[in-house]
Amino acid sequence: MQSSSAEFTHQTVLRDEVVEFVRKGSGAVVIDATLGLGGHSEAILRSTEFDVIGLDQDAKAVEMAKARLAEFGGRFRAVNTNFEAIADIDAGDGVAAIVADLGVSSMQLDDAARGFSFNAPAELDMRMNRGSGQSAAELLANSTEAEIADILYYYGEERKSRRIARWITERNEAGDPIKTTDDLASLVERAVGRRPGAKIHPATRTFQAIRIAVNRELDVLKAFVPAAIEKLNEGGILAIISFHSLEDRIVKQAFQRLSGKCSCPPRIPKCICGAEKKIEILTKKPIVPSDDEQKKNKRSRSSKLRVARRIGS
Repeated sequence: MQSSSAEFTHQTVLRDEVVEFVRKGSGAVVIDATLGLGGHSEAILRSTEFDVIGLDQDAKAVEMAKARLAEFGGRFRAVNTNFEAIADIDAGDGVAAIVADLGVSSMQLDDAARGFSFNAPAELDMRMNRGSGQSAAELLANSTEAEIADILYYYGEERKSRRIARWITERNEAGDPIKTTDDLASLVERAVGRRPGAKIHPATRTFQAIRIAVNRELDVLKAFVPAAIEKLNEGGILAIISFHSLEDRIVKQAFQRLSGKCSCPPRIPKCICGAEKKIEILTKKPIVPSDDEQKKNKRSRSSKLRVARRIGS
């Protein structure tokens, strides 16, 4: 089991781009809504005069980030909570910017015991907050075949979701539920097969889908975006980094709605989608890492940064 941040490979995605947008914010405090090991927080503290409040539901990440950022004294404060509680954070004189780096951190992926990856045998957990909610193993054991298939299809965009769900359900009915990462990865590979020369493991989408379901990631994100905008000062910046199409779509659609763009069908005489002009979108297209960053950090390749500025009080 790893015990310090030095033992993890940690590279902050789109660090410089985020800092440049944060500089444009109006206020005294920046909220790093997904603190992790504190990469974005450290860059903001070193490059600006803002104080930073870091949020993370992973207690271990909070302790490691606090140790890393101790040199900044009172300019940094960490709170062990999910960013869905952002409305309740006491930010003092006002929030200049909010940053969210979505998905699983390198620390969580690299810690085999957390059960996020099939690269090493471990208990099938996947909870970002290990103190609450059901684990991935419990989710699979307590869900119906139809529920598992829906999770895999909608959260993982897995085309063979029904077949995988049937195999998992047969294990449950036989009294032998899946409890480990290697067991699940092996079952998926046997259920759907593996093409010769394929670079991506056939269980990749399944693991992604189950992780999203366990942590309610998409539901939390849908609620977070409008809550974050309300938390900002007028002129405040919201910067969100996503890592897969489902997250990016939610952020894009929320930004469009909050910029006043109605998505209702033309035949509906009155807007019911909730469009209201509260932000200016600063990134017409999402910003992606440079070729150099992608070469240095393979995990950055799928990342997309979208940024908006609050324009109303």
